[in-house]
Amino acid sequence: MLTATVCIALSGAGLAIAFLHAYRRRFLRAVRLTAWSLLPVGLYMSGVLPLGQDVGEAVGDWAVDLVFDSTVWVGMAVLAVSAVLFVVARVAGDRRGDTPPAAERGAAPVGAGTTPAAGLRPGGGGKPKKSSRDDGLSDFREIEEILRRRGI
Repeated sequence: MLTATVCIALSGAGLAIAFLHAYRRRFLRAVRLTAWSLLPVGLYMSGVLPLGQDVGEAVGDWAVDLVFDSTVWVGMAVLAVSAVLFVVARVAGDRRGDTPPAAERGAAPVGAGTTPAAGLRPGGGGKPKKSSRDDGLSDFREIEEILRRRGI
């Protein structure tokens, strides 16, 4: 109830100021102030402000539990161990050369637009091959080769 009163009061004050600007023939400023003045009532009537209040209360309750509840501390420790294990597995996999298949990495399969003829690695790496002599024209050579293969 207090939220509704505050929103109505803010909108009323803003509309009064907008009316004064319109009276002084500052119509553009009056329209902008009217738009800003209608926001508090609109947010309250659409339910966004009560939703924000509920989210704020939920975050506050969680923060209080984080400080005073040992179960939340243990949960945070479990999440930290999980994150560390993900990082360790990633680093160990990179060192061993174990790379997941292209489908797991999210790369497109070889037949779906990325072909080795287009200068891409067959593994789906997505990076163009580097020539032994990188003079800035390697991309043009690859394009020229593709055009030659297609008879263009």
